[in-house]
Amino acid sequence: MGLSRTQLMFVGLHRAVYRATGGRLLGTFGHLEQVLLSTTGRVSGQTRTTPLAATPDGDRLILIASNNGGDAHPAWYLNLVAHPEVTVQRGAQRIAMTARTAEGAERERLWALAVKNNPGYARYESRTSRRIPVVVCEAVAARG
Repeated sequence: MGLSRTQLMFVGLHRAVYRATGGRLLGTFGHLEQVLLSTTGRVSGQTRTTPLAATPDGDRLILIASNNGGDAHPAWYLNLVAHPEVTVQRGAQRIAMTARTAEGAERERLWALAVKNNPGYARYESRTSRRIPVVVCEAVAARG
């Protein structure tokens, strides 16, 4: 199930306002940090940018591929599985990162951290039979 026309318009507006203001507007929803995740389309090869809530974990960012509790993984998640090199915009800063799916005990710890930060994820989990992926984004180390 894809996004409705209204949802697509909201995502586009969110992305445009965030970029134009360097995250000063729409950089948070309540206490939730918002970021812009840029991935490479797994089919098109084109850059795709999606606004998402992020949970900081030290120097890493945690993203939850909840798709609002839908039964399919969101397109951004499928893109980063195919191409784990991503760019994350936090405020005005754009950071080259590598994304991976957390597994095992790490996934459980990060899922609990994300749910504590955003209890809505627990509701999304109750709406779907799929295991919602927890994504770890780590900055690409500077090359010497």
